[in-house]
Amino acid sequence: MFAQSGFIAVDWGTTNRRAYRVGGDGRHDAEFEDDRGVLSIARGGFPAATAEIRARLGDWPLLLAGMVGSNKGWVEAPYVRCPGGFDELAANVVWTEPERSAIVPGLSYLAGDHADVMRGEEVQMLGAVARGLIPADGLACHPGTHNKWVLLEGARITAFRTVMTGELFNMLKSRGILADWLQGPVEVGDVFLSGVREGLKGGAMAADLFAVRARVLLGQANAADAPSFTSGLLIGSDVFAGLGEAAGAVTVIGRPDLTRLYAAAIAEAGREATQVDGEEAFLAGIIEVARRIS
Repeated sequence: MFAQSGFIAVDWGTTNRRAYRVGGDGRHDAEFEDDRGVLSIARGGFPAATAEIRARLGDWPLLLAGMVGSNKGWVEAPYVRCPGGFDELAANVVWTEPERSAIVPGLSYLAGDHADVMRGEEVQMLGAVARGLIPADGLACHPGTHNKWVLLEGARITAFRTVMTGELFNMLKSRGILADWLQGPVEVGDVFLSGVREGLKGGAMAADLFAVRARVLLGQANAADAPSFTSGLLIGSDVFAGLGEAAGAVTVIGRPDLTRLYAAAIAEAGREATQVDGEEAFLAGIIEVARRIS
């Protein structure tokens, strides 16, 4: 029903939402982005929040993905267990308004003591495969507040691991002993890459972070370099954890300001990295889900 008549696709995260009007021909002709993430919506406020979307883009059906389906969102959409692809996602959408609004469920992964979940990134990962932007088999990562390392096999997600790198950097930047030194921009350069190399050693992160302060106090580093070095340190540690035993090139999917940092860190680790725009991947993925909903 969605794909034939057209719909509004919504990537609704914790702090932001992005909405696109997609016609029956699969092309989008209008969009907007704002800071009305799920945490900004009061309890019981999602009907009004979705009415805002329709007021801006038209009275069309909504297909929503991301944290809107979490326990902090509109209605909780139970995770689909890996391995999963478009068919599983489409078969398990949760209708919040019959024939009017549906939520894509997200994926979960369990292996021994390892447990993990994602909401929204799966649409981008699978969409990139569907659009031919990345191979159907391989390793990809999705930088963000919670970076995802995803193993794709046969155009399905079979395993993944989350690293809280973005959240850790934001916490260090907003409070604590390093906060005053982390307010400047992060630049890909010698300082960033020196932090990456330190992180790739897989050492004691808590100790390495305190050393950022000590190096400045003892004249071994400039305070102005602290944002780039600290970001590199955290991302290097993230890459060390994410590459693991996987071989071959890595695709980095997401916002260009983040993918460039991870691509540089992956290259520093001696691996080939390609970048894919997350918006293009999301639209490709959400359209594929829509086509499978009858």
